[in-house]
Amino acid sequence: QVQLVDSGGGLVQVGGSLRLSCAAARGSFGTNVLGWFRQAPGKEREFVATIRSTGSSYYTDSVKGRFTISRDNAKNTVHLQMNSLKSEDTAVYYCAASPSDGAPSYYTSENRYRYWGQGTQVTVSS
Repeated sequence: QVQLVDSGGGLVQVGGSLRLSCAAARGSFGTNVLGWFRQAPGKEREFVATIRSTGSSYYTDSVKGRFTISRDNAKNTVHLQMNSLKSEDTAVYYCAASPSDGAPSYYTSENRYRYWGQGTQVTVSS
Protein backbone atom coordinates (compact mmCIF):
# COMPACT_ATOMS: atom_id res chain seq x y z
CA GLN A 1 0.00 0.00 0.00
CA VAL A 2 1.35 3.41 -1.02
CA GLN A 3 0.08 6.68 0.44
CA LEU A 4 0.85 9.80 -1.57
CA VAL A 5 0.91 13.38 -0.33
CA ASP A 6 0.81 16.26 -2.82
CA SER A 7 2.08 19.74 -2.04
CA GLY A 8 3.33 22.94 -3.64
CA GLY A 9 0.20 24.38 -5.16
CA GLY A 10 -0.79 28.01 -4.82
CA LEU A 11 -1.75 31.24 -6.55
CA VAL A 12 0.55 32.54 -9.27
CA GLN A 13 0.30 35.09 -12.04
CA VAL A 14 0.30 34.24 -15.72
CA GLY A 15 3.87 33.57 -16.82
CA GLY A 16 4.96 32.53 -13.35
CA SER A 17 6.29 29.24 -12.04
CA LEU A 18 5.38 26.65 -9.42
CA ARG A 19 6.98 23.40 -8.34
CA LEU A 20 4.68 20.62 -7.19
CA SER A 21 5.93 17.78 -5.04
CA CYS A 22 4.57 14.39 -4.14
CA ALA A 23 6.00 12.14 -1.47
CA ALA A 24 5.24 8.58 -0.47
CA ALA A 25 4.14 8.94 3.14
CA ARG A 26 3.81 5.18 3.33
CA GLY A 27 5.30 2.56 1.07
CA SER A 28 7.74 3.22 -1.76
CA PHE A 29 7.61 3.94 -5.47
CA GLY A 30 10.00 1.18 -6.42
CA THR A 31 10.45 1.08 -10.19
CA ASN A 32 6.82 1.89 -10.91
CA VAL A 33 5.67 4.59 -13.28
CA LEU A 34 4.57 7.86 -11.67
CA GLY A 35 2.33 10.50 -13.12
CA TRP A 36 0.64 13.86 -12.69
CA PHE A 37 -2.97 14.53 -13.64
CA ARG A 38 -5.13 17.62 -13.25
CA GLN A 39 -8.80 18.49 -13.02
CA ALA A 40 -10.10 21.92 -13.92
CA PRO A 41 -13.49 23.16 -12.67
CA GLY A 42 -16.31 21.50 -14.55
CA LYS A 43 -13.97 19.22 -16.48
CA GLU A 44 -12.80 15.65 -16.20
CA ARG A 45 -9.42 14.77 -14.83
CA GLU A 46 -6.76 14.75 -17.54
CA PHE A 47 -3.25 13.45 -17.99
CA VAL A 48 -0.34 15.88 -17.63
CA ALA A 49 2.96 13.99 -17.43
CA THR A 50 4.44 10.64 -16.54
CA ILE A 51 7.90 9.33 -15.70
CA ARG A 52 9.58 5.96 -15.51
CA SER A 53 12.16 5.02 -12.88
CA THR A 54 14.84 5.37 -15.56
CA GLY A 55 13.89 9.02 -15.97
CA SER A 56 12.22 8.74 -19.35
CA SER A 57 9.11 10.90 -19.46
CA TYR A 58 6.08 11.77 -21.52
CA TYR A 59 3.88 14.89 -21.59
CA THR A 60 0.55 15.98 -22.88
CA ASP A 61 1.00 18.38 -25.79
CA SER A 62 -0.34 21.45 -23.98
CA VAL A 63 2.48 21.41 -21.39
CA LYS A 64 5.44 20.32 -23.51
CA GLY A 65 8.33 22.75 -23.19
CA ARG A 66 6.79 24.37 -20.08
CA PHE A 67 6.49 21.55 -17.53
CA THR A 68 9.16 19.12 -16.37
CA ILE A 69 8.51 15.98 -14.38
CA SER A 70 11.29 14.48 -12.26
CA ARG A 71 11.64 11.87 -9.56
CA ASP A 72 14.05 10.94 -6.80
CA ASN A 73 13.85 7.19 -6.38
CA ALA A 74 15.92 7.21 -3.18
CA LYS A 75 13.65 9.78 -1.52
CA ASN A 76 10.40 8.42 -3.00
CA THR A 77 9.42 11.80 -4.36
CA VAL A 78 8.16 13.06 -7.68
CA HIS A 79 8.04 16.68 -8.78
CA LEU A 80 6.39 18.76 -11.46
CA GLN A 81 8.17 21.99 -12.34
CA MET A 82 5.70 24.28 -14.07
CA ASN A 83 6.99 27.34 -15.92
CA SER A 84 5.31 29.90 -18.16
CA LEU A 85 2.00 29.15 -16.52
CA LYS A 86 -1.21 30.03 -18.32
CA SER A 87 -4.70 30.64 -16.98
CA GLU A 88 -5.80 27.35 -18.54
CA ASP A 89 -3.37 25.52 -16.27
CA THR A 90 -5.64 26.34 -13.32
CA ALA A 91 -6.74 23.03 -11.81
CA VAL A 92 -6.34 20.65 -8.93
CA TYR A 93 -3.20 18.62 -9.61
CA TYR A 94 -2.88 15.00 -8.49
CA CYS A 95 0.14 12.76 -8.40
CA ALA A 96 -0.39 9.07 -9.05
CA ALA A 97 1.59 5.87 -8.78
CA SER A 98 1.12 2.88 -11.03
CA PRO A 99 1.55 -0.69 -9.79
CA SER A 100 3.70 -1.46 -12.82
CA ASP A 101 6.60 -0.34 -14.99
CA GLY A 102 6.64 0.36 -18.71
CA ALA A 103 7.02 2.94 -21.43
CA PRO A 104 5.70 6.27 -20.10
CA SER A 105 3.58 6.88 -23.19
CA TYR A 106 1.43 3.89 -22.21
CA TYR A 107 0.54 5.49 -18.87
CA THR A 108 -1.71 8.37 -19.89
CA SER A 109 -4.95 6.83 -18.66
CA GLU A 110 -6.18 7.02 -15.07
CA ASN A 111 -6.88 3.30 -14.98
CA ARG A 112 -3.15 2.63 -15.23
CA TYR A 113 -2.69 4.03 -11.73
CA ARG A 114 -3.60 2.53 -8.38
CA TYR A 115 -2.52 5.15 -5.84
CA TRP A 116 -3.43 8.84 -5.79
CA GLY A 117 -2.50 11.91 -3.83
CA GLN A 118 -5.15 14.14 -2.30
CA GLY A 119 -4.56 16.90 -4.83
CA THR A 120 -3.12 20.39 -4.65
CA GLN A 121 -4.78 23.50 -6.07
CA VAL A 122 -2.98 25.56 -8.69
CA THR A 123 -4.55 28.87 -9.61
CA VAL A 124 -3.07 31.01 -12.36
CA SER A 125 -4.43 34.54 -12.41
CA SER A 126 -4.21 37.20 -15.03
